[in-house]
Amino acid sequence: MARKARDCIDVNGILLLDKPEAMTSNGALQIAKNMLHARKAGHTGSLDPIATGLLPLCFGEATKVSQFLLNADKHYRTVFKLGEATTTYDSEGDLIDKRPVSVTRRAVERALRRFEGTVEQLPPMYSAIKRGGKSLYKLARKGIEVDRAPRCIMIHQMQCLGLEGDRLRLQIHCSKGTYVRALAHDLGEVLGCGAHVESLRRLAVGELTVENAVTLDELEAEQTQERREALLLPVDMALSGLPDVHLTPLAAHYLCRGQPVSVRHSYSPGWVRLYTSESRFLGMGQILDDGRVAPRRLMTSDTRAD
Repeated sequence: MARKARDCIDVNGILLLDKPEAMTSNGALQIAKNMLHARKAGHTGSLDPIATGLLPLCFGEATKVSQFLLNADKHYRTVFKLGEATTTYDSEGDLIDKRPVSVTRRAVERALRRFEGTVEQLPPMYSAIKRGGKSLYKLARKGIEVDRAPRCIMIHQMQCLGLEGDRLRLQIHCSKGTYVRALAHDLGEVLGCGAHVESLRRLAVGELTVENAVTLDELEAEQTQERREALLLPVDMALSGLPDVHLTPLAAHYLCRGQPVSVRHSYSPGWVRLYTSESRFLGMGQILDDGRVAPRRLMTSDTRAD
């Protein structure tokens, strides 16, 4: 049961959740939010209900940096079922085509090379992409198919872990916006037998890994608010791949009032993490062309780095 707003408190940090199968990402978020009594929360890119694995949840001030996790590369381990195509490109859909499977591992590895690098991917109809204000999956459920614009994605690696009969095990490193279900469908067509995703597990989002994640049962087992909040990572953990800038007390004073300030060292233009000289995380900034750093997304509460 959702808590009333008056019963919620400010909770700041990132929970690395190991999402269970047969649950939506938003459903998992709401359960965790309720257990933490959190006033504000959001997830960082949906996992399909059949998928398990890493789902970073951002609470409070951490929602200001969620976009960086949305934009981060993803790592998956998956099983493609060869010989069967479905409406949703995964095991939740209806079977629409069944073909014999007579492929070798060498043929699979040769086909996988066609998918690596910068490629265009046509999103599946069963997706949350909107057309005319309506989600495509709602149109698909009515039997309506519309034209979709292909998206440019980056497949860093599709590694074959094994081929046993009609089941192909893969490890995938890809950019944001990649539909693993669409990769299964497209690979199946290249192999000439059809395919769909049978199982999917997300291993990493950027620098964050599922090895450090907790389950909903583990979160519930922590009986006190203090112990549950202790499972949260500091907000700046979502940004560990970005340069850090430590400011003098005077520079921090002016930056927190919205003014660009000079920094001690030279940095390339782009996003950076901002800290006080005592390592208190201030938020996000951008290095300008003249070398100064400008505030962009500042924290409004103490999110001290460990």
